[in-house]
Amino acid sequence: MNLTKLALIASLALAPAAIFAQATTPTPGQNDYNINQRKGDQQQRIGQGVQSGQLTAGETSHLEHQEAGINKEEHGMRAQDNGHLTKSDRQTLHKQQNQESRRIYRDKHNNKVR
Repeated sequence: MNLTKLALIASLALAPAAIFAQATTPTPGQNDYNINQRKGDQQQRIGQGVQSGQLTAGETSHLEHQEAGINKEEHGMRAQDNGHLTKSDRQTLHKQQNQESRRIYRDKHNNKVR
């Protein structure tokens, strides 16, 4: 296994822990749990795609970059409202997570393999 693949696998293994460590405690809003749960689910899907060889290093890097952007935007939204997400914020994040889910599916099911 070359060094690049090893570094990629290590970063994917640590990514979910880093995301949850940065995430603030969910507010009592009904959809905050879903947002955090989907983050974890999508990280697992990416990790599974790497392990199975369905995702190339480039695809994985792009997906991880997109996930980081969504997380950064969520953090900014929470900062504006004292740690809470407004209904509009949740709708925006939900839409972004749907787009990311489609990207993950598309990248895992194309003909590119590592």
